[in-house]
Amino acid sequence: MRVFERFATLDAVSNGRAEIVAGRGSFTESFPLFGFDLADYEELFEERLELLAALLKEEKVTWEGRTRAALTDQEVFPRTENGLTAWVGVGGSPESVVRTARHGFGLFLAIIGGPADRFAPYIDLFERAQDEFGTPRQRVAVHSPGFVAETDEQARETVYEGWLAMRTQIGRERGWPPPSPGDFEREIEGGSLYVGSPETVARKLAGTIKILGVDRFDLKYDQGQVRHEDLMGSIELYGTQVVPLVKEMLG
Repeated sequence: MRVFERFATLDAVSNGRAEIVAGRGSFTESFPLFGFDLADYEELFEERLELLAALLKEEKVTWEGRTRAALTDQEVFPRTENGLTAWVGVGGSPESVVRTARHGFGLFLAIIGGPADRFAPYIDLFERAQDEFGTPRQRVAVHSPGFVAETDEQARETVYEGWLAMRTQIGRERGWPPPSPGDFEREIEGGSLYVGSPETVARKLAGTIKILGVDRFDLKYDQGQVRHEDLMGSIELYGTQVVPLVKEMLG
């Protein structure tokens, strides 16, 4: 309910530009902060997503579950002018893909490592699940990290130290091996790091859109230790050069 209320408010002040991407995330610190048991991971997300789907209809809601108080003919405010667009962020679980289809959300694939084409079966599963549930076809989007600079060399040099520090820290926390020599370059050249000049990033981005047939690409531009002015430059290059190039490449 808090998510709906805050995004409905944001929708009003942004003239209808607010969108929700709901997901469980890849970190678990929020569970003890909110007094939840990590053992209830699956049930918590299923119930909250079910409730969010009901709230998005912007009608009186009657709902009952195990993880929060029941609702009876509950109205939630503020209402939006044209409804809220909502997606579910999925990291690669078939069960999450099917759940997204069942509740009628758009599918937002978080592709943060490896080649993007390995996610094609999930899109096929999403389409088949929507048909089986009889839910209207929803859009599919991709979310991946990247950075744009004037040249490939400049982009790689700007991002590398932050990427290495983040990858090392998360790996240490989760028991992954440390990055191997060449991992960074392999992710740029054949994986899911969209790092380079406008032409390089545009070619790779257009290729992903063609292979997967997705409706939207979301670039996570905030790369660790990169300076603010470099991030702003990346945003400018992305909007003024990458996007027009991609549109041209896609015809």
